[in-house]
Amino acid sequence: MKKRDILLLIGALAIIIFLWMAPPESTKPVPKDETHIQFHEMVKTEGKKAAEKFCEDCHNADTVPFPEDHPEKFRCLFCHKVK
Repeated sequence: MKKRDILLLIGALAIIIFLWMAPPESTKPVPKDETHIQFHEMVKTEGKKAAEKFCEDCHNADTVPFPEDHPEKFRCLFCHKVK
């Protein structure tokens, strides 16, 4: 084996180890209940960005507040998966 082949294998192994050690996904998925089922369908037909426009109607400081350490609120379905 050439030196570059060995370096490539070491690099690939390092990437695999790095990904293997990643923490498990910790965000809650979008529930499949009466309130959210319409958004599951919307994601399938129109995409995530169309469905995200409606999240803040309920998830805001008055009704369902966000935790203090919650990141930006305009990309909900980037973290919260629709299964």
